[in-house]
Amino acid sequence: MTYERLTASPIREVLRLAEKILTERIPTQKVAEDRHSVRLSGGDGTVTIHAHKHGLYTVVVAETDQVRTSRLDGEVQYLLTLLPYQPEDVKTTSPVAPGGLSRDGK
Repeated sequence: MTYERLTASPIREVLRLAEKILTERIPTQKVAEDRHSVRLSGGDGTVTIHAHKHGLYTVVVAETDQVRTSRLDGEVQYLLTLLPYQPEDVKTTSPVAPGGLSRDGK
């Protein structure tokens, strides 16, 4: 599946967050990277996160080798929800809700 999102985060931050979140939440490891992408792979499949500047925003494209209902795709969708759309947006993970899906605007 392919997912796309605009974010105010810089490329480096998007790729850092993708690696951090996905390796913590599912058994994956980084298998490739460059200035604009990171590829993670594990037992649940492979995902490549591409990030490119487009004006004031960063365009993030995540491509998995799985279907939308897979565990990997669910975690990729979760990752994309963490990316701030506007520069003032702050989204963090919180253990309050099951699965750590809470967002506390702190």
